[in-house]
Amino acid sequence: MHPQSESDPSAQRSARPNRPGPDLSIISSPETRYLNRHLSWLDFNERVLAIAEDASLPLLERVKFLAIFATNLDEFFQVRVAELDEQVDAGITVPSPDGLTPAEQLDLVRARSRELATRHQRAFLDQIASGLEKAGIRIVDWESLEDEDQTFLSRVFDESIFPVLTPLSVDPAHPFPYISNTSLNLAVAVRNPHTLVRRFARVKVPPLLPRFVELPDGERFVPLEQVIAAHLGTLFPGMDVVEHHVFRVTRNQDPDLGEDEVLDLRAAVQAVLQQRRRSQHAVRLEVDGTMPEETRDLLIRELDLEPADVCVVEGPLDLGGLWALYGLDRPDLKDEPWSPVTQRRLLGQDHTAQDIFRELRMGDILVQHPYDSFATSVEALIDQAARDPGVLAIKQTLYRTSGGESGIVRSLIRAAESGKQVVALVELQARFDEEANIGWASALEKAGVHVVYGVVGLKTHAKVSMVVRREPDGIRRYCHVGTGNYNSTTAAVYEDIGLMTADSDVGVDVADLFNYLTGYSGKRRYRKLLVAPLTLRSAIIEHIRTEAAQPDPRIVIKMNGLVDPEIIDELSAAARAGTRVELIVRGICCLRPGVPGVSDGIRVRSIVGRYLEHSRVFRFGDRRRKTTYYIGSADLMPRNLDHRVEALAPVGDPQLQRRLDEILEVCLDEATPAWELGPDGSWRKVGSATGIPVWQRLQELAVDRGRPGSVPSDP
Repeated sequence: MHPQSESDPSAQRSARPNRPGPDLSIISSPETRYLNRHLSWLDFNERVLAIAEDASLPLLERVKFLAIFATNLDEFFQVRVAELDEQVDAGITVPSPDGLTPAEQLDLVRARSRELATRHQRAFLDQIASGLEKAGIRIVDWESLEDEDQTFLSRVFDESIFPVLTPLSVDPAHPFPYISNTSLNLAVAVRNPHTLVRRFARVKVPPLLPRFVELPDGERFVPLEQVIAAHLGTLFPGMDVVEHHVFRVTRNQDPDLGEDEVLDLRAAVQAVLQQRRRSQHAVRLEVDGTMPEETRDLLIRELDLEPADVCVVEGPLDLGGLWALYGLDRPDLKDEPWSPVTQRRLLGQDHTAQDIFRELRMGDILVQHPYDSFATSVEALIDQAARDPGVLAIKQTLYRTSGGESGIVRSLIRAAESGKQVVALVELQARFDEEANIGWASALEKAGVHVVYGVVGLKTHAKVSMVVRREPDGIRRYCHVGTGNYNSTTAAVYEDIGLMTADSDVGVDVADLFNYLTGYSGKRRYRKLLVAPLTLRSAIIEHIRTEAAQPDPRIVIKMNGLVDPEIIDELSAAARAGTRVELIVRGICCLRPGVPGVSDGIRVRSIVGRYLEHSRVFRFGDRRRKTTYYIGSADLMPRNLDHRVEALAPVGDPQLQRRLDEILEVCLDEATPAWELGPDGSWRKVGSATGIPVWQRLQELAVDRGRPGSVPSDP
């Protein structure tokens, strides 16, 4: 890997512009300028929950968003709450940019999380469950079943469940067992009928089994933990089962690799995964509402938790398992399926595959998934490159892949086996996908792909690929720079944008970027790309300042998160100077808009819908004069600007710029259902009652683009 040098990440911080930044401390305090990032994330998850509460949506779509909320909250505790917990344990009192100490943040986060979790349960119990029952899908309790149904489930238990259960007792000879992260468990009290000695035991609900057990009618489902609980006598023969209660533990899942120790990154990540599985740092205990205080105290003590870490749930635990119900074959309870459109330039005669290289030589192509097909654009580019005898090399970053069905991975393997030079930069530290990426790294290496893991101390989050092709007039590079992963599964459910181009300057930049990632390049300047941690921060600041000095200045940015204090201050200064600043922020937003004298003129909207708005688009300027556009992988957060390898690519073709304008203006339309952030930090729903959701409008536009002779219109 890279030695300590000028190219080491400790030296690779973006150069600041020559002009000093705004000193807003003169006119305001941190509390008036910034919102807390953790509380803002919880606000985002509340917007996800609001979708599940929307009675106008198809029922199983609401079930899906209940599951998304639950898994989001799990990850929040595993990473963010765990981080705050560690800071408090270490005695750290340094406040965050908004002025809150770690202890203050932890108290507020726990209270807010508990409030949202209660609301989540109420949505399931009071709205979704009854709606499912009316639709012929019932989640029923064991006690409510007739003998015939219980006999059927007993047979299922004997054949499929009992063989994989392992009851673990706690007594002087058996210490308290390790409780794995996010596992569902039964706390069981058993008593010896002869000695009357009472013992505690734990039974883990196997995560590989279906969360709900289906009855023969295909309409009723029993939670797996209830089926196990009904057969505890089989697990503890000769003992009296006194009581049982469900609980669940969440643990820290973001251990620090430690940059100095990373000599073999794959081995280091594998070690971290082993450490993660046996992590002793629990951060949350969820218990059912019937659990007695004695059992709860035992769990708190053995898990080294505080009473404040306990979340009492009045209903079923682990509603992330509702994904199983969303998988039911009930199209009448879901959104109409969407078939992605293949742009006319990517569709050959008689609807056959097009020669993508020829099309890119004629001009750039912009794709927006899932409205535009991922298979006939990005995957087709890499597939054609793998088959084309003129292609000499393919280079690709892989952050999250879609497993064995990944067309891109298959193409890379085929290209390597045919003798092409193939490089895959696999990010082994992609959170929660580390194990899958290690497996794919091994498979790619076996096929002859050169697998590398990037720069020590920096996650490679950039979404870039490059094809090097020998042509009659010399070597040409074809590139793709995107906002989302090279993953066909997520490309169907996450809105993302990609630029496909044969631009020679972009090609040189992408080649230099791969040299930086795979070799010892110390290159710090690029022709067109903005690259973090080298040039991105300083370039964004310079664009903000330059635009603020223009007549009728306007800045529009669509992103997932805005956290960086320096960028927030620059945007606020631009707004005070008269710039119209419009921000479309899906998730965390730490900028407090509309504060008199501080952030006047800044508008912040959030759109969370069917396709989980994921793309990042940067527009500096107004269409009445020269306007600069970028798309890419980076949000405006310190980790993206300073601690990850990110790439933004310019979009210079006027027609493609109009396409980006189309997307942005749909998001900004006053009639569009959205959320707006107020100066007090609260979000409110906006948009007209007849407004069309962003995803629906973009689907309509995608269909229009598929018609002969269509071009994006000026918004």
